[in-house]
Amino acid sequence: MTTITSRSLAYRCTPSGLQGRQHSHRAVRSRAHTQKRSLTTCQIVESESPSLVDRVLKIFATPANSLNEGIATFYDESSGLWEDMWGEHMHHGYYEVGQPVKNHQEAQVDMIDNSLKWAGVDEVTSMLDVGCGIGGSSRHIARKFNCAATGITLSPKQAERANMITKEAKLENVQFQVADALNQPFPDNSFDFVWSMESGEHMPDKEKFIAELARVCKPGGRILIVTWCHRVLEEGETQLKPDEQALLKNICSAYYLPAWCSIADYARIATANNLSDIKTGDWSAEVQPFWGAVIQTALTPQGFTGLLKAGAGTLRGALVMPLMKTGLVKGTIKFNMMTAVKPST
Repeated sequence: MTTITSRSLAYRCTPSGLQGRQHSHRAVRSRAHTQKRSLTTCQIVESESPSLVDRVLKIFATPANSLNEGIATFYDESSGLWEDMWGEHMHHGYYEVGQPVKNHQEAQVDMIDNSLKWAGVDEVTSMLDVGCGIGGSSRHIARKFNCAATGITLSPKQAERANMITKEAKLENVQFQVADALNQPFPDNSFDFVWSMESGEHMPDKEKFIAELARVCKPGGRILIVTWCHRVLEEGETQLKPDEQALLKNICSAYYLPAWCSIADYARIATANNLSDIKTGDWSAEVQPFWGAVIQTALTPQGFTGLLKAGAGTLRGALVMPLMKTGLVKGTIKFNMMTAVKPST
């Protein structure tokens, strides 16, 4: 089994001022220079006494020489099936709490629009889509604001398919390429809006990730990250509980994820990068219907046949979908967002 070693964030986080659905981080910025950070190493490995889930996942393990290679291969294999079943948007849907469950493709578009509204984005000239999938968000935002859009992904097949769809849509100001989000091929201050929809969880170095987003963002521009996190640690906790760690380990091994962090970690890193107007949110309740719907789709004849054709890696990912649903229900997994502005001076 491949061992993936990643840099992770480990520090004691008090809940005061950091928990809840939306927070201001001016107080965090004021004391950021006094807060110590420690980096630990997390390995995605088998436990000494593997569970049934461990043993089943091992059967469908796909060898990879690096985290980036694993991510690229996973999406090369699975993106076609996802598009066939769900369309061009490769992310959660947004469902109003207490309302009847809407059409899932509509919910995915609503996730984009509600995220933009939440972040106060009402004008864009040039955007960067970090972890673009097959380009659904880029095309939607380009149409919405009549702006230029550039998307990057580790998956060559995603980039190729994204450019194909975009050409068919006659969107000349939208383009996609293969690039590493931690080493982006763009000059400083290139984009006035930097967007990351459910790609942050793949980043092994969250500090470098935020630093790169800030670097390519123009002064006065806005960054918006929507990502999977683990819950914020409670007062006195130094790590997640063993059962929570076990759940995340199995998800990591299937989806090629490095160690998880909390939204409080993201806010602290944004502060350390001198970003301003930092705001975080929690839409865990708003995405609750999503994984149940994905599981139901996978159990249809078309979905099951597609999984078998897509390969072992995709099937392995399907096997842990119930764990994502469980993690959200238990509160171990959080669906969070953060937005911030790069100061003009």
